[in-house]
Amino acid sequence: MRIEVRRTGGFAGIERHAVVDTAGRPDALEWRALAERALAGGRGAAPPGVPDGFSYAITVDGRTVYCADPGLTEEQRELIRRVLKEGA
Repeated sequence: MRIEVRRTGGFAGIERHAVVDTAGRPDALEWRALAERALAGGRGAAPPGVPDGFSYAITVDGRTVYCADPGLTEEQRELIRRVLKEGA
């Protein structure tokens, strides 16, 4: 499973992008479950955000959903944190 997160916005407007490929990872099932829950709470179009807040595009195996601060679900927040931390 390929999980991609693109973060835009914020005070400085700097974009951040990271990808995690779960193939062959011992925790692949955990990533899959988290990604599925995060996708379930997303939207098909970018939601309105708040000034200087972050907006996110989460893509899992070609399916993209959008979300923004402060309306992230806990699953989206956790997935975004993990991908931006571990992704290259």
